Amino acid sequence: MIVRLVKLTIAIDRVEDFRALFAAYHDDIAGFPGCRSVELLQDLHEPNVFVTHSHWDSEEELNAYRQSVIFGRIWPATKLLFAAPAEARSFEVKIK
Repeated sequence: MIVRLVKLTIAIDRVEDFRALFAAYHDDIAGFPGCRSVELLQDLHEPNVFVTHSHWDSEEELNAYRQSVIFGRIWPATKLLFAAPAEARSFEVKIK
Protein backbone atom coordinates (compact mmCIF):
# COMPACT_ATOMS: atom_id res chain seq x y z
CA MET A 1 0.00 0.00 0.00
CA ILE A 2 1.15 3.52 -0.85
CA VAL A 3 0.40 6.60 1.24
CA ARG A 4 0.57 9.87 -0.66
CA LEU A 5 0.92 13.20 1.15
CA VAL A 6 0.74 16.44 -0.81
CA LYS A 7 1.30 19.75 0.98
CA LEU A 8 -0.54 22.63 -0.67
CA THR A 9 -0.04 26.26 0.30
CA ILE A 10 -3.03 28.18 -1.00
CA ALA A 11 -3.32 31.94 -1.42
CA ILE A 12 -5.09 33.32 1.65
CA ASP A 13 -7.92 34.83 -0.38
CA ARG A 14 -8.49 31.54 -2.26
CA VAL A 15 -8.83 29.12 0.68
CA GLU A 16 -12.60 28.75 0.36
CA ASP A 17 -12.26 28.25 -3.40
CA PHE A 18 -9.79 25.44 -2.75
CA ARG A 19 -12.00 23.78 -0.15
CA ALA A 20 -14.94 23.91 -2.57
CA LEU A 21 -12.81 22.48 -5.40
CA PHE A 22 -11.60 19.59 -3.24
CA ALA A 23 -15.13 18.87 -2.01
CA ALA A 24 -16.43 18.84 -5.60
CA TYR A 25 -13.89 16.22 -6.68
CA HIS A 26 -13.49 14.21 -3.47
CA ASP A 27 -15.81 11.39 -4.52
CA ASP A 28 -14.18 11.15 -7.96
CA ILE A 29 -10.74 10.78 -6.39
CA ALA A 30 -11.97 8.36 -3.72
CA GLY A 31 -13.70 6.26 -6.38
CA PHE A 32 -10.72 6.04 -8.68
CA PRO A 33 -9.46 2.44 -9.14
CA GLY A 34 -6.83 1.68 -6.53
CA CYS A 35 -7.69 4.56 -4.19
CA ARG A 36 -8.55 3.26 -0.73
CA SER A 37 -9.17 6.65 0.89
CA VAL A 38 -8.52 10.34 0.50
CA GLU A 39 -8.87 13.17 2.98
CA LEU A 40 -8.00 16.83 3.26
CA LEU A 41 -6.15 18.11 6.32
CA GLN A 42 -5.89 21.79 7.23
CA ASP A 43 -3.05 23.18 9.34
CA LEU A 44 -4.16 24.36 12.78
CA HIS A 45 -1.97 27.46 12.78
CA GLU A 46 -1.66 28.30 9.08
CA PRO A 47 -5.18 28.00 7.66
CA ASN A 48 -3.97 28.34 4.07
CA VAL A 49 -1.79 25.22 4.35
CA PHE A 50 -3.41 21.90 3.51
CA VAL A 51 -2.25 18.31 3.10
CA THR A 52 -4.03 15.73 1.02
CA HIS A 53 -3.63 12.28 2.52
CA SER A 54 -4.50 9.34 0.31
CA HIS A 55 -4.00 5.58 0.35
CA TRP A 56 -3.41 3.64 -2.87
CA ASP A 57 -3.12 -0.05 -3.59
CA SER A 58 0.08 0.52 -5.60
CA GLU A 59 2.31 3.15 -7.10
CA GLU A 60 1.08 2.08 -10.55
CA GLU A 61 -2.51 2.92 -9.60
CA LEU A 62 -1.45 6.25 -8.11
CA ASN A 63 0.39 7.04 -11.33
CA ALA A 64 -2.63 5.99 -13.40
CA TYR A 65 -4.68 8.52 -11.42
CA ARG A 66 -2.04 11.20 -11.98
CA GLN A 67 -2.32 10.58 -15.74
CA SER A 68 -6.12 10.47 -15.79
CA VAL A 69 -8.65 12.87 -17.24
CA ILE A 70 -9.98 13.68 -13.76
CA PHE A 71 -6.51 14.65 -12.49
CA GLY A 72 -6.11 16.70 -15.67
CA ARG A 73 -9.10 18.74 -14.53
CA ILE A 74 -8.28 18.98 -10.82
CA TRP A 75 -4.56 19.79 -10.87
CA PRO A 76 -4.55 22.79 -13.25
CA ALA A 77 -7.48 24.35 -11.34
CA THR A 78 -5.70 23.73 -8.03
CA LYS A 79 -2.41 25.21 -9.24
CA LEU A 80 -4.19 28.49 -9.97
CA LEU A 81 -4.85 28.80 -6.22
CA PHE A 82 -1.27 28.24 -5.03
CA ALA A 83 0.74 30.70 -2.97
CA ALA A 84 3.77 28.34 -3.15
CA PRO A 85 4.69 25.20 -5.10
CA ALA A 86 3.19 21.92 -3.90
CA GLU A 87 5.34 19.37 -2.06
CA ALA A 88 4.49 15.69 -2.61
CA ARG A 89 5.81 12.51 -1.04
CA SER A 90 4.84 8.87 -1.41
CA PHE A 91 5.43 6.31 1.29
CA GLU A 92 5.12 2.55 1.46
CA VAL A 93 3.32 1.20 4.52
CA LYS A 94 5.62 -1.21 6.35
CA ILE A 95 3.89 -1.76 9.69
CA LYS A 96 0.24 -1.19 10.40
